[in-house]
Amino acid sequence: MSEKYYLTPVELELMEILWKLGEGTVHDVIAHLSTDRQLAYTSVSTMLRILQQKNILGIKKLSRQHVYHPLLNKETYATHSIKKIVQQVFSGSSAELVAYLVDKNRLSMDEINTLQQLLDSKKKELSV
Repeated sequence: MSEKYYLTPVELELMEILWKLGEGTVHDVIAHLSTDRQLAYTSVSTMLRILQQKNILGIKKLSRQHVYHPLLNKETYATHSIKKIVQQVFSGSSAELVAYLVDKNRLSMDEINTLQQLLDSKKKELSV
């Protein structure tokens, strides 16, 4: 994964909020933090500026406020994150990742059926 897509846990927490909102000010982000999360205005503001400097957030100025919006979408971030995990932890094998997830998690019959349908669909797609 490119360092461009690396997010610290706090950065990811703030990005989750902005992905949900679409855009927002520092006050908007603070208002959507979980109630047990105490981050100062200056801390959130600094983190958002860092994300802007990383070109992960864009910014527009409305009067005296800065409104931040994601330049990196969640799907792109997820794709790069999963690829990095597959490369680093599972020697590049997506099958090993899936096997690990199936083996280490308690799956319901509905989840197993959903996975089977996804695999069947992928088989049909590849055999065309």
